Amino acid sequence: MSSIDDPIARVEHHFGVRFPQDYRDFLCTTGSLRQFVPPADDFLVIDALDELIGINEAGEFQKRFPGAVVIGGDGSRELLAYDFRQDTPPLVTLDVSAEDWSSAIPQAASLSALLEKFPQTGWQWDDAHPPLS
Repeated sequence: MSSIDDPIARVEHHFGVRFPQDYRDFLCTTGSLRQFVPPADDFLVIDALDELIGINEAGEFQKRFPGAVVIGGDGSRELLAYDFRQDTPPLVTLDVSAEDWSSAIPQAASLSALLEKFPQTGWQWDDAHPPLS
């Protein structure tokens, strides 16, 4: 399959990034997620690949957060984004109304790490306790 026919490659090209392998694998197998995760009982959204460009453009996130690609959130005001300013992009949350990176809250070093710890910890809401990687 050529990269032009690969939907993940098309989205990566649009943002000028290469998604981490665990996220690429998630997109190919699970695709998306939208559910309360027990026992933390926090709502977790991982958007489908075909929604990413529209979601990111609607909020002009690349203007406010250069290097960010929003991939989900908490179903409300907090957006889950990769921080591609770093070579190995971690996941952070960004408030939908935030003006810049200063309000980003680290969540996990990778999607795999987030999905593994999320049932116990839910969302991190401040920098007092750095996320587990």
